[in-house]
Amino acid sequence: MSNSTAEERFAQLGLTLPPAPSPLGVYKPCLVDGKYLYLSGHGPVQNDQSLIIGRIGRDMDIEQGKLAARQVGLTMLSTIRTRIGSLDKVKRVIKVLGMVNSTPEFERHPYVINGCSELFAAVWGEENGVGVRSAIGFGSLPDNIPVEIEAMFELY
Repeated sequence: MSNSTAEERFAQLGLTLPPAPSPLGVYKPCLVDGKYLYLSGHGPVQNDQSLIIGRIGRDMDIEQGKLAARQVGLTMLSTIRTRIGSLDKVKRVIKVLGMVNSTPEFERHPYVINGCSELFAAVWGEENGVGVRSAIGFGSLPDNIPVEIEAMFELY
């Protein structure tokens, strides 16, 4: 599997990409600058274009939060494929910023964001799919989504 491409590894996971979201504000979902790809904050878009909604620690548990973070990762992959054509154009993950909508007493934000990080590691491999990362808690996020993630990638 180490010699397979990102697109081949994604296909082997058997997961489905949701539709790439359109901006709901004044921003670009994706920007290429030289050899770097920046993705704006993404939420957990489902296959029917609806969002996963809820606060972790109140409306959903930690495992549901981790699955929501994986869904954000899938949404980001959809944006990459839609905007630049292929996951194979990404050389490696540089940085991930994960924001978790949680109750004040919730403290396991990194565990939740692992849902996205584990997906990226599966797609681009342990070496290139894991970058630097921050995982922080927020009192609220847009539309009451449980997780928002932005990221930076290096392109080939």
